[in-house]
Amino acid sequence: MRVSVVIRSKDEADRLRLTLHSLSCQTTPAEIVVVNDGSSDHTREVIEEAAKSAPLAVAHHRAPRGRSAAANAGVEIASGDIVLFLDGDTLAAPDLVARHASVHAEDAEIVGRGETHHLRGTRFFLDPEKGTPKPGEEARVARLSPAEMTRMCVTRAEIRENFAAIDLRSQAGVYPGAGARALYELEMDALRHHPNCAVLWAAASGSNMSVRRASFLREGGFNAGVDINEHRELALRLTQAGARMTAVDGARTYHLTHRAGWRDPLKDTGWEDVFYQAHPIPDVKLLAVLWASLSDAAGLPAKYRIFSLPELEKAARRDSGFDCDAARSHIPGFTGSNASPT
Repeated sequence: MRVSVVIRSKDEADRLRLTLHSLSCQTTPAEIVVVNDGSSDHTREVIEEAAKSAPLAVAHHRAPRGRSAAANAGVEIASGDIVLFLDGDTLAAPDLVARHASVHAEDAEIVGRGETHHLRGTRFFLDPEKGTPKPGEEARVARLSPAEMTRMCVTRAEIRENFAAIDLRSQAGVYPGAGARALYELEMDALRHHPNCAVLWAAASGSNMSVRRASFLREGGFNAGVDINEHRELALRLTQAGARMTAVDGARTYHLTHRAGWRDPLKDTGWEDVFYQAHPIPDVKLLAVLWASLSDAAGLPAKYRIFSLPELEKAARRDSGFDCDAARSHIPGFTGSNASPT
């Protein structure tokens, strides 16, 4: 069963170089598909360099099309039975492909979610391998001792020869912070211990998620109108069509963190209108409540807090007595869809 790793990348050339190198070190080879989504940096040169040592399937977009459309374009040119999505700033553990391939071999219709970690120390670097500072971070990086610089950088040699050291530096969650870690833990707990939970689609991940290519194409791929939470919207459609969400234990990826570019779904809320229009169910409207519950700054009263996917499933039931609109009204600055849950 062949795996195609679909990478979408925009203006992260030096991180992409490391991502591609991590994929060249897999215990099980995979087709590597790279979508350069309108980058204005040296992404094209990084791809051309990587293609000299390993064959790549590549799509270059002259103008950015967004995460969903870029991923869809990658799947179109992929040839594998399974597509595994990865971002261009995310390292793959050496056995990532093998672990995803294994779970799909056991079950034809699944959506696989791997373990998503991050490397906090890279957030000040434009190039995490050389320690080149991002604009505005020059003074901070200049204060680092040689030992600190060595500890924070990620090199291709380390990826190739001592990946275990990278794993030891990592922390659970795509981004640093207690909220990100708590979200990761509750998602993985639901996948591992609550297989019959009706809202497991909410545990889907934008990176380190795998699905059969035929199923992806049958469902029309990612909704191009959703550019945050597009992975959850796709997972909802796939599970409604009979697929099963499952954890891919040990399949780790490592986000090379950055200080800019992250879009907060509680502030950048355009995704919810499109998502809810396609799926007018309370579960969708309760996502914001779940995420706000994990933040002490949100100020949600205790009676409205949701701390697990089984709790979200329960709150979404018609007879639960949970007042979704009242809960959402307590989220500071939240301006999501005004439509009422059905």
